[in-house]
Amino acid sequence: MFLPKNTEKIPSGVWALGFVSLFMDASSELVHSLLPALFVSLGISMAVVGFIEGVAEATASITKMFSGALSDWLGKRKVLAVAGYGLAAVTKPLFPLAESASLLFTARFIDRIGKGIRGAPRDALIADITPPAIRGAAYGLRQSMDAAGAFIGPLLAIALMALLSDNIPLVLWFAVIPAALCMVFLLFGVEEPKGIPAARDKRGLPLRRADLAKMGGGYWLIVAIGGLFALARFSVAFLALRAMDLGMPVGQSPFVLVAMMVVFSLSSYPVGVLADRMDRRLLLALGFVALILAELVLASASGYAVAMAGVVLWGVHLGLTQGLLSTLVADSAPAHLRGTAFGIFNLVNGVALLFASLVAGVVWQTLGASMAFYAGAAFAGTALLLLLISFRSRHWA
Repeated sequence: MFLPKNTEKIPSGVWALGFVSLFMDASSELVHSLLPALFVSLGISMAVVGFIEGVAEATASITKMFSGALSDWLGKRKVLAVAGYGLAAVTKPLFPLAESASLLFTARFIDRIGKGIRGAPRDALIADITPPAIRGAAYGLRQSMDAAGAFIGPLLAIALMALLSDNIPLVLWFAVIPAALCMVFLLFGVEEPKGIPAARDKRGLPLRRADLAKMGGGYWLIVAIGGLFALARFSVAFLALRAMDLGMPVGQSPFVLVAMMVVFSLSSYPVGVLADRMDRRLLLALGFVALILAELVLASASGYAVAMAGVVLWGVHLGLTQGLLSTLVADSAPAHLRGTAFGIFNLVNGVALLFASLVAGVVWQTLGASMAFYAGAAFAGTALLLLLISFRSRHWA
């Protein structure tokens, strides 16, 4: 594993937030890993799957924008993180109760509102408590622990499905336990840092036009790149659906997310450390290349064993880009507007992901699974070309 050149240590608050992410993602991904099988058992079409997944993620992103701006206006982050994680925790029982697409949509919608409330304040909080020289490592660590929870959850789902005779609703009830542990770590392990610069103006409200004008060109370049990335991919639920389409047994479908998240987790921290040492543009370009290869493999696979290679590549592209993009947002935004900056960034990504998921669902249903992934690869190639052209921009530091 790569080690930072300096002797600065990652703050304890970042570690605590890492465990918060780990437990909530274990809870959420236990649920999400079984959603494709639940979609199939309820007879939900691919177009509806794309709608549910796209709207759910877009909802989270839109909410992040407002919660991020509010955290700047208040000069406080933790209270919003507690509200967001708490809402996600208390809505976990809705999933095992779902017997229709409408209730699944409601559960995903409410759960993602919780994610949206917590996301931008938490990401801004990491920047507030971490020295600039090790921000790449800090974001990489949190992302790594987040991804670890995301493969622990599916592993629990696999074990519980085997023990409980594939009783999906009963297995889903176990997601409540790690969600509760998440709240314990957040309430008692994370402290609000002193001296967060507030953007509060008693004469105005959060998310004002004047604040947006203070964002520099470097920040808006990162927003554009992140949006292009989201347009080039779609919900990971389609990966499990592709594996099942190629013959993977329903009970083994959580292995898809396990494989992807193991790679994501193992790569995120080393990439974060590298981001503190080298040209970050190269890492972004490599992330685009990995996504293109993943989509081509998934499109051309003739069996689910080959499709798993595409899933692994998908994890590589996430490890190369997700923590890095957060680092770039934190570094390019004004300190007193970091919450707003993360909120806008995630809004753009959410809208792009909604569009990508809707298109993928429709293309899959009308032209077949392979064409959905070929289309994704074509768009990712176009996005890579635009990324390379942007390297000439004066806004790259």
